[in-house]
Amino acid sequence: MLKVFRFIGKATLWFFAITILWVIVYRFVPIPITFLQTQRCFEQRADGKEMKLEKDWVSFDKISPNLKRAVIASEDQLFMEHMGFDWDAMRKAWVYNDKKKGKKIKGGSTISQQVAKNVFLWSGRSYIRKGFEAYFTFLIEVFWSKKRIMEVYLNVIEMGDGIYGAEAAANAYYKKPALDLSKREAASIAAILPSPLKWSPTKPSPQVKKKIKRIMRFMRILGPVDFE
Repeated sequence: MLKVFRFIGKATLWFFAITILWVIVYRFVPIPITFLQTQRCFEQRADGKEMKLEKDWVSFDKISPNLKRAVIASEDQLFMEHMGFDWDAMRKAWVYNDKKKGKKIKGGSTISQQVAKNVFLWSGRSYIRKGFEAYFTFLIEVFWSKKRIMEVYLNVIEMGDGIYGAEAAANAYYKKPALDLSKREAASIAAILPSPLKWSPTKPSPQVKKKIKRIMRFMRILGPVDFE
């Protein structure tokens, strides 16, 4: 029994050491590929499609401030204030999902949580995965800056079929670099993020059009965001 406890103790120490080192390394280097990107490639192959993986890592300063403000307005308005978790949004999502059992699930994830699950974890829904998501969210809030979290988010997030990150999305949808996105273009990209495989920023449905207007209104209220 003593050997078992020693093994568990060593395994736990190795887990913390490896994951903390992993997070620290990713604070400084571009993310090479994510589990979701790999999964999508296999799904495309399984569907008989050609594998498509468009991504082009760019630095924080080469992404339009409009897009940074748009995703905060759309996805996480308290991003600059919280420590990775928006407890009120999570509570509201839990209440909504409890009432709508069997229907579409509403998420309450912050940008930090989305980075944690996209960069470090596999897809799916389980209590174990949510536990790891909380753990990695805590780590990136401790070891990364808000600027780095946003930089990673806007470089790895899925923004279309085989399209990942701001630069690839700006080129695919508007034939321009991410730095040159206008306020409306940025809001249009942010509006599709909950369902990037279903919605299009250049051919928005009535639902997406309403969301674009709402995001632009919140962008005006939010004003410039200081990441320094």
